Order: sequence, then structure tokens, then C-alpha cells
Amino acid sequence: MLVIDQDRIDAVLTWPALVDALDAGHRLGRGQTHDVLLEEGSDILLSRSAWKAGYGIGIKTVTGFFGNRGRTPPLPSVQGVFVLFDPDDGRPLAVIDGAGITAWKTAADSALGSRYLSRPDPRCLLMVGAGALARSLIGAHLSVRPGIERVLVWNRTPARAEALAAQLRAEGLAVEIAPDLAAAAGQADIISSATRTEQPLIKGAWLQPGAHLDLVGAFTASMREADDAALRRGRLFVDARETTLDHIGELTIPIASGVIGRDDVVADLYDLAAGFAWRRSAGDITIFKNGGGAHLDLMTAIAIWHGAGERS
Repeated sequence: MLVIDQDRIDAVLTWPALVDALDAGHRLGRGQTHDVLLEEGSDILLSRSAWKAGYGIGIKTVTGFFGNRGRTPPLPSVQGVFVLFDPDDGRPLAVIDGAGITAWKTAADSALGSRYLSRPDPRCLLMVGAGALARSLIGAHLSVRPGIERVLVWNRTPARAEALAAQLRAEGLAVEIAPDLAAAAGQADIISSATRTEQPLIKGAWLQPGAHLDLVGAFTASMREADDAALRRGRLFVDARETTLDHIGELTIPIASGVIGRDDVVADLYDLAAGFAWRRSAGDITIFKNGGGAHLDLMTAIAIWHGAGERS
């Protein structure tokens, strides 16, 4: 059984290869998934399992202790492991660092959504939030839309936006700090939002025609990143209906209030990978809810396992 840490994950994966692997995994059709979320105050224990016959079995268990950054020394907010099993005989094949797999699969999920849904010629990307996923999301979006020329970063705490920008500039990427969220959103062709807010930050009135909105952060029943107007204006897509429509406040709250209906979700990634036909008009606003289900962890784990095995 392989034990695969963060460094090895980073050594065997690339954004183009992982986005293609997720696309291929969706083309195989749906399997079984199940989530269990336990909460103690603001801390969480999340277990996500997936089983696709003939393909793979796995479970990821992670903790979210969001005060860890304030410890001395600081600790990661999200920590855990993924266990990959053989689909034929049930043998454990690998134990994989949970935080590492989460960053890669979450960003690749959004990138695959963008590859299907965003305009092919975006020039400006806005990253809302400067937390643990921001760097990965920027890299993944740039991998599928390499024509992007401007990257803007907005964060409630400007110092964190500055720290992220400095890190990215050191890697050769031109990044600007966005002091005003409304103005930045109005300029962006793609907006990727990864925050833990319960009060929507992204206003539909700000979105320019043709924009693509990638909603990543909300993962509990009380969280939302976009307001009602955004959901009304946009054509709505999700990564998987079964992991988003009944579990995440981004959708459950506006559905319950009648702002949108379940049928307003045009398609999910399984539909798109299977060739679902839809036409993007130049002025269409597309909205993609990244729910990050266990099926995505499984697809990513299999890509990591194959890559690590090839390099052993």
C-alpha cells in the first residue's frame, strides 16, 4: 500500500492532466456517493465516500479547524486522509494526504466547469478570497483559459490578498490587488469565489454580460456566496446534482424561497461530459456551483495513484 504525501501529489499531477482525468471519469457515468458532516462549534469532521464499480472505491475524512491559522505555530485549517481501495477485491491501495487531494480536485473541478462553460476568450480573472484554495484555483483556471491577461485578487483582509499576490508574483504571475469588489467584479470575465461567507458577497447586478461565475466556498446548509439576483441572471450549472441540490445553502436557500427551482439547473458535469447540447450566447452569464463531492476525490485519487505508481 502506498502512502502518498503532499510533496508526492504535487510531483505527479499537473492541471491539464488532472482536468482531463476528471473529464474522463465523468464519461464513465455516475456511481454511489455518501457524505457525513459532524460539527462542533465552528469545527467540522467531514467524511466523503464514493464507489464506482470496476473503477474505484474510496473515502476521504478531513477535519476543518478554522482557528488553526491563529495558533503558534500556525497549523493548516483542513487536515485529513483519503483511503483508496481496489474495486475488484477491496484491498487498500493507498493512503493519500487529504488536504493535498482537496486542493487539487477542487480547483480542477472548477477548471473543468470553466472549460465547458466560460467564454473561450476571457481576459480578466477575479479571485474572491485569498485562503488555502485561492492559489490552486488561479492556476487551474489559467490552465484551461491561457489567454487570461489580468488576475485580480480581493479579500476581506487586504493583508492576506497582498500575501497571496506576493507569492504568485514570485512565481512570475502578474497579479493586482482589487480594493473594491464591485468594481473588480464588473471587469472580470471569470470570477472564482472561495470564501466561507453566509452572507452573499457577489451581487448579480455587478456581473457583466458573458461573465462566468465559479462558486466554490459554500459547503454547508447556511453558506452562500452569490445573491438571488445573480442566480436569476445566470444560466446555472453544478458539478453533480446529487451532491449540491439538497445539501448546500448556495442552492437550497434560494430553492426553498422560490427564487429558483430545481429545474433551473441546466446540467451537471456528468451531463456535459456525456455530450449534453447547449448553446452559449455572447451575453450569457454562466454560474457553476462547485460542490466538490466524493466522486471527484475518487477520480483525483486514482490519477495520483497511477502517477505515483509510475514513478515508484
